[in-house]
Amino acid sequence: MPAPAHLDPRLLRAFVAVAEDLHFTRAAARLYVAQQALSRDVRRLERELGAELFVRTTRQVTLTADGERLLPYARRVLDAQDQLLAALGQARPLLVDLNSPGLVTGRLVLERARELAPGEELMARYESGLAHAAAEMAAGRIDASFGRFAGLPPALRAGLAHQPVRYEPMAVVLPEDHPLARLPEVPLSALAGERVYAGAGNPRTPEWTDLAHRLFEGRGIEVAPPLPLAVGVEEFRRIMDRTRHPILAVVSFPAMESTVVRPLVDPVPLSPVSLVWRKGLVRPALNALRRAAAQVAAENDWLRAPVGGWIPATDSAVMSVHN
Repeated sequence: MPAPAHLDPRLLRAFVAVAEDLHFTRAAARLYVAQQALSRDVRRLERELGAELFVRTTRQVTLTADGERLLPYARRVLDAQDQLLAALGQARPLLVDLNSPGLVTGRLVLERARELAPGEELMARYESGLAHAAAEMAAGRIDASFGRFAGLPPALRAGLAHQPVRYEPMAVVLPEDHPLARLPEVPLSALAGERVYAGAGNPRTPEWTDLAHRLFEGRGIEVAPPLPLAVGVEEFRRIMDRTRHPILAVVSFPAMESTVVRPLVDPVPLSPVSLVWRKGLVRPALNALRRAAAQVAAENDWLRAPVGGWIPATDSAVMSVHN
């Protein structure tokens, strides 16, 4: 085999996964990539090496003689890379943004990841919104977050990868003496004429405010104007007590004192949640986090959108792509 000047470790990882499973579908599932992407990576490696590494038939996949020769060397290269990254990673744990204390989705995924990888350290952070967390990820100050990936600017998304986790039904937080608080569910039409707080003006959560604008358009519901940025639950509750605006939230949002959380219906609006991380990040703890997200989503049927549920077309398209 002629030796190329440079080999992308990702291509070697694809090759080793297929060589160990001798099955492209199983190898793709193990690496959390689409089978087509895995096949492209293997073929690219074969082109760069000028050698066929696998014999593929409709019934089986086997290593060629060149593939057998390459396998031990590829494993050594990847082992060295993992050791290097592990050594660098000892300086701090994997930092995982859960957005806000009390939200369920990220917390359940993080708890499962800790069970799957008890030898790895995963620490929670609370950055308030994905837009802010995305900038922190790009700068290397945190490693992963949860939120609405389609709501990020394309230039920011280009440096990030995501894995769909949940379509979470949305809700409204109401003062307990609000006329709608007596309803077990609140139809969207009942909010017509209301000003609903959705983080307008908060530089950390523009993706959430954008989702609210899309949901309220044509329904006679206004997004409440910007308010002073309140840091902490007590300050936020004080501001909301003064304005008495309903608050757009998700069903898992923890009720504050003197408020109630009511699901929105007719239609059921959905908040699309992805696990998001910086492209190129390779850490055993991140692998555990991704496995945990897939497991928890499957166990709770989080990626089955309810019939008639509302979600912007842009979000639906992004959520259908699994990096």
